[in-house]
Amino acid sequence: MRMVALALLFPVYAAAQSASSGLNLPNPKDPRVGLRGGWKDAASVSHNMELVAHRDPPEGFYNPAGPDPKFMNSDLAFDGKYVIQGNYNGPLFWDISNPAKPTLRASWVCPGGQDDVSIYGKLLFTSQEETRVRLDCGAQGIADTVSMERFRGVRIWDISDLDHPKLLASVQTCRGSHTHTLVTDPKDSANVYIYVSETAIVRSPSEMAGCLAKQDDPNSSFYKIDVIKVPLAAPQNARIVNSPRLFADSGGNIAGLWKGGDHGQSTQVTRPTVQCHDITAYTEIGLAAGACAGNGLLLDIRDPANPRRAADVLDLNFNYFHSATFSNDGTKVLYTDEWGGGQQPRCRATDRMEWGADAVYNIVNGQLVHASYFKIPAPQLDIENCVAHNGSLVPVPGRDIFVQAWYQGGTSVIDFTDPAHIVEIAYFDRGPVDTTKLVTAGHWSSYWYNGYIFASEIGRGLDVFQLKPSEYLSQNELDAARLVHYDRLNVQDQRKIVWPASFVVARAYLDGLVRNDALRRAWAAPVYAELARAEKLKGQQQRAALVELAAQLERDTQGTPEAMRVRALAANVRELGAAR
Repeated sequence: MRMVALALLFPVYAAAQSASSGLNLPNPKDPRVGLRGGWKDAASVSHNMELVAHRDPPEGFYNPAGPDPKFMNSDLAFDGKYVIQGNYNGPLFWDISNPAKPTLRASWVCPGGQDDVSIYGKLLFTSQEETRVRLDCGAQGIADTVSMERFRGVRIWDISDLDHPKLLASVQTCRGSHTHTLVTDPKDSANVYIYVSETAIVRSPSEMAGCLAKQDDPNSSFYKIDVIKVPLAAPQNARIVNSPRLFADSGGNIAGLWKGGDHGQSTQVTRPTVQCHDITAYTEIGLAAGACAGNGLLLDIRDPANPRRAADVLDLNFNYFHSATFSNDGTKVLYTDEWGGGQQPRCRATDRMEWGADAVYNIVNGQLVHASYFKIPAPQLDIENCVAHNGSLVPVPGRDIFVQAWYQGGTSVIDFTDPAHIVEIAYFDRGPVDTTKLVTAGHWSSYWYNGYIFASEIGRGLDVFQLKPSEYLSQNELDAARLVHYDRLNVQDQRKIVWPASFVVARAYLDGLVRNDALRRAWAAPVYAELARAEKLKGQQQRAALVELAAQLERDTQGTPEAMRVRALAANVRELGAAR
């Protein structure tokens, strides 16, 4: 097979890029602008994705009068045929055996936000932080400022029998649990760990010994996370084993990172780093990304019980580091900025595009180096809470595709493979939930799971989407993404995506390499042809053809900036040959 040398066709890009060179601009003519509002009858619009199912919240988990903060839907976790949806009144288990027809399988009442959820085996973990939450899950709440009946922390449930869930443990913390991250240790199959991110008020020491609200005290209940160790053989014995001071400076000052404030005239006000909002663990690379109010962190989690800060960054355009996602190869981190706390309109035409946005950072020599920002280009109304929120990778070979919730800005899908030129490739949006005033609603989380995108709508229920082939995403790439199957998915416990050896995966790599590049298409044409020829062969002839193609591709990686993607393509082709 004769192929043009790849290095001759791939231009070498300048190493230095302006940090804001890829900043997108608002588009007042975007189809998402001006959609008709309404709780259950709002107008909607989509581009390169389609809504395949919607389910309203079940009875007992919404207020018939309209969206209610006591019944907000929150985060999602996945286990086999179930998507578990957090709700401020208790968890919901949706059977998604047929994703186009989700059915409610189980639910139970245990009031108190946020009800952040994760799952491991037959254990369900839920976060609660509100002062109304009771140990017995009662709906009557608690009026006293100090009460031994109050619960704030992480609950552990046995869900072996979904019809009769059992509460195994209620691990109390000083500030409750706003979110949590389930972390596994590849060297320890007997335990899992829960990183607790706490953002609420500190409870009285009369209610829980050791709690201290003073921020200038070295024993303060601020400036830390809690690490819960859960013995899988006896989860009822779960307990806090560490409360690392991740923000301490070299002198031992626990308040060693950003102190809060702006960065000069007409600049963003960045919240002080007194807590983490969310942490994403990527165990396979030994790192976690901490979204910790005023700073973004990299954490060394090779010893999960003892995480330590490896790097930190301050973003002059961020108000509040909210969540984080690694690229699959672990060379980039996408942080989100929840400017306004998620309850304010921060996507208006008058709002700066680098505020309340995503920020992509490259990891260079262990440090975080800013690359670019992205914010949805469709201006939203004053009555629509909108800001960057939770999302996950879409498993397209060779590309960094990210699906993400933007509250009442809907769901957006972007390609940040080249962080200097982020491209929005799909979206879905509805009009405001209320046409007269600002009411918190919209997509809390939008996650890819086994071929579909599932979105938790705060006031409206559960949405299920499918991506459609387009100029940004080929059918080969979608088919390859659908080959990735999860048995369990907790998005903040990020897992390395591995694709099976397949002809469609090879074509997906090629489609991504040649998009919008005529020179690369010239190089790729004989590769496509050779793949098609090899696919028709059998036995030793097919193996030989694939081995030869893989060797040619490996030679072509020399001197090209796309070496990693071409090397991955070559590895897939070689595995194809070995499997024959």
